[in-house]
Amino acid sequence: MRLALLLTLLPVSAPAAEFAFCWGGAGGHVLEGRMTVPDAALAKPLVTEADVTAFAIAGYLDGRPVGGWSLDELTPRTAWNLNFDPAAMEFVTGGYSTSPRGQAWNARGSVDDCGRPGFGFNSGAGSQDVCIDDTWRIDSVIAAETPFPVHPADSAPPCLAAPVIGTAPQSHPPPRS
Repeated sequence: MRLALLLTLLPVSAPAAEFAFCWGGAGGHVLEGRMTVPDAALAKPLVTEADVTAFAIAGYLDGRPVGGWSLDELTPRTAWNLNFDPAAMEFVTGGYSTSPRGQAWNARGSVDDCGRPGFGFNSGAGSQDVCIDDTWRIDSVIAAETPFPVHPADSAPPCLAAPVIGTAPQSHPPPRS
């Protein structure tokens, strides 16, 4: 009887799904990442940052690592807005980065506040782009409405960073959360 009572007090992990994603910006910029979402949240029309239990991104420029960020680094001052449409299997794009139609992953709308060293991603009303070491990388900018697909982690296509001149393309494994 006591054992049964103790077992009910232990935390129980809810079943969760793991997803992988890859973003190709301009100028050789690539972002890849993973996130974990409890199965129950996937029934919602919009999964937000409040639902995500694990999240990590890594950035590459011309195939070379330039930084990363994960939920383990989240502070009250960190920009953290995520909107994922589980029915469409896409991150929502085209709206302000702090709205339900945008993304702010360690980078606000000015895209110059990701830390030094640091890396962040922003999808706002004007564009999608990255921040490296507190610097907006204007050379990474792509159109705001560009679709940003998400895949089940076990069936995601490889995310290839742009090759360094004179080398073969390299596949970088997504960060583990």
